[in-house]
Amino acid sequence: MLIDMVTVPSAGPALETIVDRSTGHSWSVEIAPFHIATTPVTVETWAKVHGETLPELDPALPKVDVNWREAVMFCNALSEVEGLAAVYTVTERETRSTAGWRPHDEPEPDSWHVEWNRRADGYRLPTEAEWQVACRAGTTGPHYANLADIAWYDATTATGPRPVGQKEPNGWGLYDTLGGVWEWCWDLYDEAVYGPYRVIRGGGWSDPHWSCRSGVRRKTNPQASFDDLGFRLARNHPAWPSHCG
Repeated sequence: MLIDMVTVPSAGPALETIVDRSTGHSWSVEIAPFHIATTPVTVETWAKVHGETLPELDPALPKVDVNWREAVMFCNALSEVEGLAAVYTVTERETRSTAGWRPHDEPEPDSWHVEWNRRADGYRLPTEAEWQVACRAGTTGPHYANLADIAWYDATTATGPRPVGQKEPNGWGLYDTLGGVWEWCWDLYDEAVYGPYRVIRGGGWSDPHWSCRSGVRRKTNPQASFDDLGFRLARNHPAWPSHCG
């Protein structure tokens, strides 16, 4: 196994509340126990799964400049490597493209349709509710510990991503959930307003402290990639194959 994972929530199903501060809306999601990686995917793991030569970088750096589509396909590729059932089925569909400038809140329709087989045992992206409950590890505040002790952000680094696992983990053994790199989640942000834009969570290495909070929600185009955006893997727990999240 290439990925070190832990099972959360550790005490059984948990109810997690998501708050969208831009609209004032909130909703609660029941989260069944699931497996989640202790760190974001690294450049070493990315290279091994794709059979690529390891770049001349620290192998423990988080993999960045990866878009949501590429993260989804990586999940399937790693599942195949480990003999697991692929979680995602991707189909292309025709979309009508509008020429010229489009407002930010009117993104192009997505030509990708991704189906999630919720009973498959392979790798996948966490939902944002799963991500949040894993990040908080039973805490309720914006950070699970002093931010400078657990995160790379603008007050601790301004030179780029740092190797994973160098700061203190949370109570469930997860590193770098805050700061370091933003992490792709499965969820659409608000399809009615932002079309295919997906949720990202956690904050990045160049962000101020107020962006590196467990409840902060952001969004971006699923075909966008940035030097502070990576992803973390999840899997269903075999005792909870239907998955509540």
